[in-house]
Amino acid sequence: MIRFHKADIQKRPFQPKDTINLKMKMIGLIALLILSIVLVIGIFLNHFITDTLEAQMGEQALSVAESVALNPDIAEAFKTQDPAAIIQPLVSPVQQSTAAEFIVVGNRDEIRYSHPNPEQIGKKMVGEDNERALNNGESYVSEATGTLGNSLRAKVPIYSGDDIIGVVSVGFLAKDIQTLIGDYNHELWLMLLIIGLVGIIVAVAIATYIKRKLHGLEPEEISRLLFQKETILQSTHEGIIAVDDTGRITLLNQMAQQLLFGNERDGDKLIGQPIRQVLPTSDLPDILKTRTSHFDQEEVYGSYAVYVNSGPIYYEDTLVGAVSTFRNKTEIDRLTKELSHIKQYANALRAQTHEFSNKLYTISGLVHLNKKEEVLDFIRMENDIQQEWIQQVIDKVNDPLISGILIGKLNQASEQQVQLTIDPDSRLQTPLSEQQSRALLTAIGNLIDNALDAVKECSPDRKQISLYFTDVGDDILLEIDDSGPGIPDGQEQQLFDKGFSSKSGPDRGYGLNTTRQLIAGAGGELHAEESELGGACFVVSLPKKENAL
Repeated sequence: MIRFHKADIQKRPFQPKDTINLKMKMIGLIALLILSIVLVIGIFLNHFITDTLEAQMGEQALSVAESVALNPDIAEAFKTQDPAAIIQPLVSPVQQSTAAEFIVVGNRDEIRYSHPNPEQIGKKMVGEDNERALNNGESYVSEATGTLGNSLRAKVPIYSGDDIIGVVSVGFLAKDIQTLIGDYNHELWLMLLIIGLVGIIVAVAIATYIKRKLHGLEPEEISRLLFQKETILQSTHEGIIAVDDTGRITLLNQMAQQLLFGNERDGDKLIGQPIRQVLPTSDLPDILKTRTSHFDQEEVYGSYAVYVNSGPIYYEDTLVGAVSTFRNKTEIDRLTKELSHIKQYANALRAQTHEFSNKLYTISGLVHLNKKEEVLDFIRMENDIQQEWIQQVIDKVNDPLISGILIGKLNQASEQQVQLTIDPDSRLQTPLSEQQSRALLTAIGNLIDNALDAVKECSPDRKQISLYFTDVGDDILLEIDDSGPGIPDGQEQQLFDKGFSSKSGPDRGYGLNTTRQLIAGAGGELHAEESELGGACFVVSLPKKENAL
């Protein structure tokens, strides 16, 4: 089970170089974006409103001018002696009701018949923009400066029948139009300013939310952690595969891909796929359901036997997924074998040390008793025994590792007062491969240890173990007999099963299983039968040739 807490993630591995943190950067960038958008929209709407209002004012002026020009009383007044006396009273109410700055009616000579300022009646119209209406009969909007100032004015010809007899000019002062536009723009910019402020507040909220979701980490920290995570995951010697709470693959390192799929599938394409489809035998879906961990489950994927450890992943007490780790069983077995060899060597050295200490005490006692002749005889006898053992083993066995473990086991048996004998006809001169040597070392060590355990309860005169080995023929044969109680009835088939043992105590039931696997790996066989000494006899046969493996 893996549990993560926010405090664990927020522990900063290093301080980022940037003085401005991510939150301030996000607030600044989002605020700049919002203000830029508001500014662009404001400028656009300012021009749009200005053009729209000017167009609307022009259309309004043109509409008023057309209504005045189409008034039949205006055209009839042109035929009288004093047109101004009739036209001025007709136009003034229209000017007041439409809020126009001026409505001027003039004849073809541009002499005014109406004007907001009565003093201007009878004078020539100012602006010099009446030609299109008087000469071409057009109705249009123009901008010019008159007696009242710069204005937006509409020009419409006055007809009497088919003849143009005058012109109507309706105007709105430019300063009034700009005042109106300014009022609209003031409200517009005020609204845009409020929108910008709201946007900045939202930017702060968004930055705070994202910063909280990133557990307070800066981009450099996230990048560094991601790089470190990928490096660790891809360089680790264990395969790792993880899924989210829906059972979809979120992580798959190179070792897991190699162990589970070899080179058949692209690991990147497996990310996001349901684990049930990719790896039907995976126990990760069960982990998500039961929320319990599984340890040291032995599985076979492709050509690899692996040990699998699986467990759920929690974040703040919430299940967020599950993870499995895979370790090549072959590598673990290799380590186990190496440890077994080391243990065997250590036991042999311990036996020799203990035996040597006892002999030193014996010599010391004889020296104190001033038994010099007995000391010399004892040393000579022990030396002869050791030389006999060593010479016997060296003459019979060519491999130094096999010789070493045999001498060690002879000393160990002597320490335990067990008579371990090597058949005089034994010989092993065939050069051994590394795999064969490892298999025989493990077999000799484990089988002799088992034999020593078997004869432990026997009487001193019956503690016997016999060892025979030969490489005559096509196979290497090894037999180890003991005078122990033998193999219990009904246990002949279970004897080599992993974890099975006829003895009580922890860490038992692995030696024979490991030995048989190593022998089988080297192409050989291991079986048990009844011994001539009354106990058990274990027989190892191993082909000598490499191509027989």
